[in-house]
Amino acid sequence: MIVRETLAGDTAHLLGSRPGSRGPPIAMPHTPRQRDRFLTLHRAARTSPWLSLSWRIGLALALIGLALAVHWFDRDGLKDNVDGAISFIDVLYFTMITVTTVGYGDIVPVTEQARLFDTFLLTPIRLFVWLLFLGTAYQFLLRGVWEKWRMSKIQANLRGHVVVAGYGTSGAEAVRELVRRGRDAATIVVIDEDEGVLEEAAACGATVLQGDGTRNVTLDSVKISRASAIIVSAGRDDTSILIVLTARRLAPDVPISVVIRAEDNEALARQAGADTVINPASFAGLLLAGSTHGRHIAEYMTDLAAVDGQVALRERNATAAEVGQPLSRIGTGLGVRIYRDEKCYGFWQQEVQRLEADDIIVEIVPRQEADAPRS
Repeated sequence: MIVRETLAGDTAHLLGSRPGSRGPPIAMPHTPRQRDRFLTLHRAARTSPWLSLSWRIGLALALIGLALAVHWFDRDGLKDNVDGAISFIDVLYFTMITVTTVGYGDIVPVTEQARLFDTFLLTPIRLFVWLLFLGTAYQFLLRGVWEKWRMSKIQANLRGHVVVAGYGTSGAEAVRELVRRGRDAATIVVIDEDEGVLEEAAACGATVLQGDGTRNVTLDSVKISRASAIIVSAGRDDTSILIVLTARRLAPDVPISVVIRAEDNEALARQAGADTVINPASFAGLLLAGSTHGRHIAEYMTDLAAVDGQVALRERNATAAEVGQPLSRIGTGLGVRIYRDEKCYGFWQQEVQRLEADDIIVEIVPRQEADAPRS
């Protein structure tokens, strides 16, 4: 763990950035919901919890002091049923008892003025002080205990989930696409350092964690070794590669997909442990170049990738009944290639004429027949 964190920090230094940092924002078209969000000012709270607690205590004491002052100046309206005399101690006692309870009857207001004060001023003060006490107890005690217990239960039950490290443009779209494809949003865990984007992810139903995805403790907190897949989209290639390095060490067998923006960094991402490296610019270039050879080529490639397309790509293991049969004879879809011993063979090659037990088949199937996502 120490070696990996040191390597991550040294690599970030050599690349000229710190882990978790983001590149300059890119202007993108916004949905109506996104545009509405930009119309509202957001600023992180700078008040510490202890300062907030001090303000609440000060406010409660000020209200009690106000009641004490009025009671003292109107002490002739009070009657002590014990000794008949009203001292400052009696006024202080009566004020505290009346604010915190309804009183014991040993000291009572006897004039109309004192009773009106108790009715229209002291009763609201009592209620407000109680709300302050209850709200403070909830925020600083009960809510913390409840959230810790709830998070521990969520962490204990995390299995087969998808971890999304980075909720930028690509990460957010990946989450929305997973939900459109039928995955329960509660089984998606989003990691980011930006509290604002995490609020958007939580609004989609995802479980969120504010933290640095390059650190072991962050990825361990989301039980990354029990995840079904990891998506890395940190916004910068150096940060994304560091996350892949850390994730691969903690989860040797979990598939990792990463977004890389510079072609020179694709090989580094694969060496770091990524199973799938996606370059948005290169993919867009493929679609544009394909469109020059036929106006339907790019449309079909988009159809394969989109959730609302007529066809879908599916990857699965060869079944026992298919072993020994050619790829062209599978009955579930149109086989386009197989993966055998980490090598890829297309439908036109000799190797696909006889399927083997460990082959992985990539096929095109009708969208309605595509498998539901693994839970």
